[in-house]
Amino acid sequence: MVTNVTLDRFDRAILAALQRDGAMTAAALSEVVHLSPSQCARRRAALEAAGIISGYAARLDAQALGFGIRAIVRVNLRSHGQDREGAFARFLDSAPQVQSAFSVSGDADYVLDLRCRDLADFAGFIHERLLPHPQVAQVRSEIVLRTLKDGAALDLS
Repeated sequence: MVTNVTLDRFDRAILAALQRDGAMTAAALSEVVHLSPSQCARRRAALEAAGIISGYAARLDAQALGFGIRAIVRVNLRSHGQDREGAFARFLDSAPQVQSAFSVSGDADYVLDLRCRDLADFAGFIHERLLPHPQVAQVRSEIVLRTLKDGAALDLS
């Protein structure tokens, strides 16, 4: 839960550094933001407690790990309603190929970011899991040919 917090330049510097390397120690942060390690540790803990830092994760190279296909999939549902959309959300949560899922405005109801090992894995997910889902009316997909930018860092300037 995010609380209303006012960030100063030190907080923003800590957040920017942690977006680049979430494993930074308080000592390493102190060199970057020019505060003592104990002040950095206290500020980091406060940012975590306020919900501004929601967690830490390692960024893995999907290609190096054998996930050669990335696809963007647009899905339209047959009908809408909280129960139906909840069931679809649970389905997406159970599908390991779905890295991200967004309810969107525009011509699709949902946009999915998929990672699959190969075309057979991708086709299997689409034809055996997604299209047969009772709520799915239409699926349109694009295979990502090249990634030009794939960052999660927020501009804190």
